[in-house]
Amino acid sequence: MTPKLLPACLWLAFLPLAAHAQAPAQAPAVQPHIQAFPRTPDPALTRNGSVSWPTPDALQLTANPGSDNVRYAWTTAPAPGTGWDLSGKATLQAELKNTGQHPADVQLWALASSGWDAVCSAAKLQPGESQILSCNLRDTFPDGTPKLDPTRVTGFQIILVNPRKDAAVQIRNVQASGTPAKPWARPAQRLEVPPTTDGLPAPGKRVRHPGPGGLTAALYLPPDWKPGGFYPVIAEYPGNIFFVPGCYSTGLPDHCVMGYGMSEGRGAIWVALPFVEPASNRIAENGWGDPDATASFALEFLATVFKQFGGDPARTVLTGFSRGAIACGFIGLRNDRIAALWKGFHACQHYDGDGWNGALMPDALERARRFKGRAVFQTDNPAQKFQPLMEAMGVEAVWRSSGLGAHACAMFLDQRPSTLELRRWFRDLVAAP
Repeated sequence: MTPKLLPACLWLAFLPLAAHAQAPAQAPAVQPHIQAFPRTPDPALTRNGSVSWPTPDALQLTANPGSDNVRYAWTTAPAPGTGWDLSGKATLQAELKNTGQHPADVQLWALASSGWDAVCSAAKLQPGESQILSCNLRDTFPDGTPKLDPTRVTGFQIILVNPRKDAAVQIRNVQASGTPAKPWARPAQRLEVPPTTDGLPAPGKRVRHPGPGGLTAALYLPPDWKPGGFYPVIAEYPGNIFFVPGCYSTGLPDHCVMGYGMSEGRGAIWVALPFVEPASNRIAENGWGDPDATASFALEFLATVFKQFGGDPARTVLTGFSRGAIACGFIGLRNDRIAALWKGFHACQHYDGDGWNGALMPDALERARRFKGRAVFQTDNPAQKFQPLMEAMGVEAVWRSSGLGAHACAMFLDQRPSTLELRRWFRDLVAAP
């Protein structure tokens, strides 16, 4: 669920934590030794900037956005192995200093895995200003749902938001500290989403699988998958790249979780699709890329899923979160050919016609008339606003509130009433003739 974290040993001082070493009662849990960091950093861990070591105990991120519309520059510090067990600590914190010439919006994130979200501390630092940013490892969504599993923190990340060229921030004194008020208790029956890895498709695994132009989608085969079988398919589009304290979204197919939550990881093939920028042959983390090329990629990739992996074209459902929810209509009904794929839609927090990035209501109504499916399920969307589209699609939609209270999709991995109803809706839809 995070930007791709390639193996690296950037933060060696956390290794004792990974082995559950105990710190003295009054000592900080973690005291990184930056002089031990490799001086040739992995470029895959840094975006729109560079890292340097101005002093032995400080790491500096310097932005080099390359254009005026770059939204983020970051560097990521991955944990070794399966991550750090910080369940006995309340916070992950660090001292950040603005070493640039202009005010800087900075974020410190403690990163998560297996479908969990991340937690953040943010500040606007004036030139020369230092602050200690502290990520609450027990942070929750407004309804009390935990954001993070502190037993498996996969790393941390420093982000500069809307960075000016040569904006710079230093980090030092990274610590996991404090004692939580209550022992960590994992929510009962919460699903764990398989990580997206490289490799060949196999039952129970989720892999980056090449599609047109060499771009990849995330392909998951359920544990009960067998050659020659015939399986429903869930296709999913991700949200935009969007990092604010309440929402960590990378804009990548790797970050999707809804399809796994809908099927509980059983009995259905799950595909997370990219938005495509054909001019650069890259995945569009922000916006639509080229909408027609994005629709063409979906058609070709799903044709491969049907032919090679036993996906059933008559039992294929489209879902998405935020940008991905709008894409159900904006991409999924873009032309008659792609519109014919879907037996149903599930959209979460936004939908086609809400005006975002050209998804205007008059055009959405025209697209809606292409829908040939049976059913629509809407999570956390206003019925009054989108009911005209449902009428144009010729369906009586189900409208449900998750109660999560945040722009996120963690609700699909637990047992709340709206999610249980969504799972029944999906099972009944793909079982119907």
